[in-house]
Amino acid sequence: MKAMLIAAILVLFGLPPALANEKTVNITAAVKTVEVLHQGRKVSIERNPDPDNMVDPDYSLTSRPCPPYCIQPMQIAPGVETIGELELIDYLKKVGKDFMVIDSRDGDWPLRSGVIPGAVVIPWQELHPAHSDTEKIAETLVLRFGAARQGSLWNFENAKTLVLYCNGPWCGQSPTNIKQLLAMGYPAHKLKWYRGGMQDWKILGLSTVAPKQP
Repeated sequence: MKAMLIAAILVLFGLPPALANEKTVNITAAVKTVEVLHQGRKVSIERNPDPDNMVDPDYSLTSRPCPPYCIQPMQIAPGVETIGELELIDYLKKVGKDFMVIDSRDGDWPLRSGVIPGAVVIPWQELHPAHSDTEKIAETLVLRFGAARQGSLWNFENAKTLVLYCNGPWCGQSPTNIKQLLAMGYPAHKLKWYRGGMQDWKILGLSTVAPKQP
């Protein structure tokens, strides 16, 4: 409402409508929107321009039981880079043959809050041997991540760089996946962690999409 009122005042004082309606909540000072591919369709990432926009109630809680919802460290494992929103957006622009962004959340979280445009939902259990069949995990490594089997060992030379996130600094789902992938031999430099997750993404008013596009 405030944004609409300001725009109306600008028009009243003779400013051009384009200027009056111009968004002022950019991603950076020089970048308004970023276009990425999500399931083969172009999607624009931008920030909600409404100055009265509020974060989803799911992400406004400050006191979750620990365990399991404990504060995660800034570095999840040696050699695994922790990234922020701008770095994540750079990876989203490169999603394809060499890069994949993974939403590790389980249950109805992706349906409730949407996913980051360009990300693929792979619930953390699908990469964990205690919750998934070994052959299904191997299939994901080969067909989705680009790893290769060499007898009983894995070759990750041509595997994708994976960027993983979950619900936020209190969420252990993507950290669990990262540790499991490292245990399988996945190179640390090919694993990136967006620690802020969906909570920080939502707090900044950045775009989300439905997990499955029609």
